[in-house]
Amino acid sequence: MEALLRSTAAAPPLHAAKISRLAVSNRIFAAVYASAIITLLYHHLETLAHHLHSSSTTTTMSSLFISLALLIADLILAFMWATTQSFRMRPVYRTESPERLEEVVKESDFPAMDVFICTADPFKEPPMGVVNTALSVMAYDYPVEKVSVYVSDDGGSALTLFAFVEAAKFAAHWLPFCRKNDVVDRSPEVYFAANDCRSSETEKIKVK
Repeated sequence: MEALLRSTAAAPPLHAAKISRLAVSNRIFAAVYASAIITLLYHHLETLAHHLHSSSTTTTMSSLFISLALLIADLILAFMWATTQSFRMRPVYRTESPERLEEVVKESDFPAMDVFICTADPFKEPPMGVVNTALSVMAYDYPVEKVSVYVSDDGGSALTLFAFVEAAKFAAHWLPFCRKNDVVDRSPEVYFAANDCRSSETEKIKVK
């Protein structure tokens, strides 16, 4: 266990985080904006206090309700603004390095992965799109024996079943092709729609 921890600690990182240059300007803007909000709320409270001590009953009641409504509205808007500031105080950009994964963990130690694809209506969810999703997952750059794909068709459509029967035949050609050529876009629909996929091998796959 200790040896595994030491090897993991010495391994290269799988991702790197870089703080955005906008972090400082975002914090300065947030401080100025927060000061303006506090000033505005103080003005509302001062106005309410003035109306409460006013001698005119009619003017006081109408002005009091207006000032109270403005205070509540500004409090809600201030709360909504404050809840979004956590994303702007320290914005970071992450870069992943999946090619280093095998330097950290052996391929035999990769966890098993179950993928569930749900569909119900073949008219609202065309079987071609569901089939492309399943083929994309099956073509993941991941150990084949550790990926399980499950398709749940709540509608029990014969059209969807037929599409997957044909997709199973196509997968026998598509999956080896993806691994052999290190294809990035492993959705057949996306790949064949690209202009740079013309080759004798792809034409054979289309025919099959």
